[in-house]
This record gives sequence, structure tokens and C-alpha cells, in this order.
Amino acid sequence: MDNSGKEKEAIQLMADADKKCKTSGSFLGGMFGGGPQKVEEACEMYCRAANMFKMAKNWSAAGNAFCKAARLHMQLQNKHDCATSFIDAGNAFKKSDPNEAIKCLNAAIEIYTDMGRFTIAAKHHINIAEIYESELVDIEKAIAHYEQAADYYKGEESNSSANKCLLKVGAYCAQIEQYQRAIEIYEQVGANTMDNPLLKYSAKEYFFKASLCHFIVDELNAKIAIEKYEEMFPAFSDSRECKLLKKLLEAHEEQNSEAFTEAIKDFDSISRLDQWHTTLLLRIKKTIQGDEGDLK
Repeated sequence: MDNSGKEKEAIQLMADADKKCKTSGSFLGGMFGGGPQKVEEACEMYCRAANMFKMAKNWSAAGNAFCKAARLHMQLQNKHDCATSFIDAGNAFKKSDPNEAIKCLNAAIEIYTDMGRFTIAAKHHINIAEIYESELVDIEKAIAHYEQAADYYKGEESNSSANKCLLKVGAYCAQIEQYQRAIEIYEQVGANTMDNPLLKYSAKEYFFKASLCHFIVDELNAKIAIEKYEEMFPAFSDSRECKLLKKLLEAHEEQNSEAFTEAIKDFDSISRLDQWHTTLLLRIKKTIQGDEGDLK
């Protein structure tokens, strides 16, 4: 479907809205009244133009139009509508200019936190984190936004949502070798979930991840940590994850890379290990003398 006509219509609508804004602030506009009303009309026109640009897939123009609407909403003290327009702008810019999208989402977050709407602010911190993950590939900034989202969720007693964000932080911290921070997160989330009948099955996974991070730092640390987790959460002792860790510790102590690989293969044949686990296990295996650094 050809939407080029929509784009022309949107450009005309933007020009008309610009004119309305100018006359609303002029001396004559003030004398004859209608200033705020004209601003409201201009605001509506910018939003209509933005939606037409969206139909024409001109995402940058749509983003700019929503930004103009957001600024006018702020002028009219319509905080909620202002934040909504910044979100709409951010969603449009996501498709053309990730950095601009982040600016708009941050502007909306500022308004939401000012209004005490921390749950919705947290949601948009996650949106920003996802842009840093997939578009801009800046893991440290993604971590910062996931942490901020987790803080806001915790403050609102949304612990399940906070844990989801923290687990993202933990996974990335381990990836960039910030093992101590990753351990703290996995232990914290593990302790939070082990007493919950619906979530306790996941606790063994978090203690397993914490143990792997310990193992990379120091073998003795890993031994002590595993004993601590078994004491805290007796079900961990009987888990396949705990049994694997003990086999790996034994193989590592003996500097036996074949036994190390064999233990992983046995585990993987029943429970598939994902990329994150494989990366950490390879890092541990490389500390065995004479190892060639693969899991085959």
C-alpha cells in the first residue's frame, strides 16, 4: 500500500501546527485569547502528523513530531500526556535512531518518577537496557538500567520483576568477569526463591550459577560455597547440578581435563547447557594445565 500521500499530508499538518504555536505566543494571540486552546490544537495536530509518518514508515519524522507534542503537553502542564508522547517518540526512534530513542525514554522516566509512578519507570528502564543490549551493544549501560529497574521494582514490592532484572545483571556481570557481583546476585535471588513453593525449583539453578562463578575465581572458594548452599537448601545436595559440580571439582583437583569434559557431556546429554554455562565451564577448564580449551 502506497502511503506517500500520508507523508505529504503529515508535512502540511506539521507546518500548520508550527504556525498555530507561533500565533498562540504572539501579542495579538494573547490579546484575542485562545493561547492555550491553540497550543492544545497544535499538540493534537503533531500527534496526527506523527501517526501519518508512522504509516509512511518515516520513523525519524514520527519521533520528532511526537517530541513536539510532548513539549507542548509539558507547556500545558499535562504531565501524563507528555510522558506518553515521549514514549511514543522513543518507540518510533527505536526503528531509526537508538540514541534518540534512549533520550526520549529517559525524558519519560523523569516525568514518571516525579509523579511517583515507579513501576512504569522501571518498565522503561528495561526498554532502554534492551536497546543497549541489542542495538548499541553496550553491556555496562544495559547493566546499569536493569539495576535501576530492579531498585524501582523492589521499592514497589514487585519482587518477582526485580529478580528478573537482577538475573539479567548477574548473567552479564559473569560474562564481563565481574564475578563477585554475579555471585552476590545469584545468592540473593537463590535465597529469595528457595522458600517459595512455586519458585524453589529455580533456586538450585541460581546456586549452580553462583558456584560456577566461585569456581572461576578460586577452587577452594567453590568448595566452601557449595557446602554453604547445601546447608541453606538441602534439596541442592540431591540435584544433578550439585553432583556435576562435585565431579568437576574432583577432576580439577586431579588436573584431569578428560574427566572434566566427560562429566559435562554426561550432564548435557540429559539437561542441555546453554551458551552462558558453556562459556563459564570453558573458562574453568582452561585453568587445567595442558588443556586445549574446548569441551569436546
